[in-house]
Amino acid sequence: MGDAKLTLNGQDFQLPTFEGSEGEVAIDVGSLRGQTKAITFDPGYGNTGSCKSAITFINGEKGILQHRGYAIDDLAHHASFPAVSYLVIHGELPTEAQLKEFEGGIAEHSKLPQAISDLITTFPKDAHPMSVLSSMTAALASVYSNYDDDTAEETNVLRMLGHVRKIATEFYRHTQDRTPVTLDPKISYCGNFLNGMFAEADGSYTISEKRERALNMLMIVHADHEQNCSTSTVRMVGSSQACMFASMSAGISALWGPLHGGANQAVLEMLEAINDDGGDYKKYMEMAKDKDSGFRLMGFGHRVYKNFDPRATILKEACDDVLAELGVTDPLLDIAKNLEKIALEDDYFVKRNLYPNVDFYSGIIYRAMGIPVNMFTVLFAIGRMPGWLAHWLEMREEGSKIHRPRQIYTGQTHREFPK
Repeated sequence: MGDAKLTLNGQDFQLPTFEGSEGEVAIDVGSLRGQTKAITFDPGYGNTGSCKSAITFINGEKGILQHRGYAIDDLAHHASFPAVSYLVIHGELPTEAQLKEFEGGIAEHSKLPQAISDLITTFPKDAHPMSVLSSMTAALASVYSNYDDDTAEETNVLRMLGHVRKIATEFYRHTQDRTPVTLDPKISYCGNFLNGMFAEADGSYTISEKRERALNMLMIVHADHEQNCSTSTVRMVGSSQACMFASMSAGISALWGPLHGGANQAVLEMLEAINDDGGDYKKYMEMAKDKDSGFRLMGFGHRVYKNFDPRATILKEACDDVLAELGVTDPLLDIAKNLEKIALEDDYFVKRNLYPNVDFYSGIIYRAMGIPVNMFTVLFAIGRMPGWLAHWLEMREEGSKIHRPRQIYTGQTHREFPK
C-alpha cells in the first residue's frame, strides 16, 4: 500500500501503511515522533493497533469472530474446549493423537503443588475467588524452578490450563468446608470442573450432559477475544520479559473489573436489585431509556459488536437447554427472560443495538447451574486462559520490545521550590 500523508503546521509528513490478511488498513505511526516531535492521542487505545497477531479476527460490524480462521459457531458446536485451546495456542486443530496427548498433559498437571494447596486453605472463606486465583497463579513461579525457562514453555502451558481449574475448585470447596476432589482423567475438562465443584465427599456426582455441553460452549466462546483489556495487560506485562505465571496473574487481575470479566456478575447483581425492588422489570427497562435515571442496563450491547454478538447467539441456545432441563423456578431468571424479550422487540433497544450479549447469557447459565455469583469471573478466566497463553507466546516469539505508551502532560509547569 501507499503512504499516508499527515500535514502538521503546514509541513507534510509521509507515514507508511500496511494491510492485514482480512483487509484491515493500518497507518504505521512508529516514526511520527521522530519526524514531527508529535505523538498520537487515543484515550482507551480504541483506534490504536498495539501489535500484529495471527490468533483471533473480529469484525464487529458483521458480527464475525474467528480463531485461527475458524468461525466461533463451528468451534462451539463441534469442538471441545481443550481442542480449541490447542488451536488457539498452536495454530492448528489437533489430530486425534495430538488432542489425546494434550489432554493427558493437562490431566497430568492438574494436581496442585502441595504448597499451593496449603496456601489456598489460609485464605478467608469470604475472600473473592479472583483474588485467590490471581495470587495463586503468581505464586506458581515460587514453586517451579523452571518458571522462566524457554524450554519449559509447553510444560508451563499445560500447568496453567490444569492448575487454573484446580485452584478454582479447591478454593470453592475450602469455602464450603469440603475436601478437594481428585480430578478424573477419564472425564472431560468441563466435566471435571463440575465434578470438582459439586461432587460429594466420596466423589459421587452425576454430570448432566446438557450442563457439561453448556459449560464447554461457555469456555470456548471466552477462549480469546483479540486485544481486550486483560489480553493487552498480559502482553504489556510480558513485554518486560516477566514470566508466564506473572503475566497470567496480571491478566486475571485485569479481567476482575466489572467493565470487563466482571460484567456477568454485574448482570446478576442488577437482576437481584430489580427483584428486591418488587420485580417490576418494565419499570427498569423504561429507566434504561432515560439517560437521567442513573440506571445502567448491564449485559446488553457491546463495544465491539455493532449488530449482534455471535457468542451470545451460541449461548442463548445453551441457556435455553439448561433452563429447560433443570426446570428451575427462580425469580431472577424469570426477570432475565422478560428483559431479554423486551430488548429483542422494543424499537428503542433494537435501533440502538442493545441486544443481550455474552455476559447476559453466561450469567444466567451459571446461576442455573448453581455456580456462586462471585465465581462467575473465575469461569471467564479459566476460559480465557488459552488466549492469554497464545498471545504471551506469540509476543515472546516475535521478540516484542517493552511496551511504553506516551502521555500528554497537563500538570504544572516548572515552579521554584519555596525557600
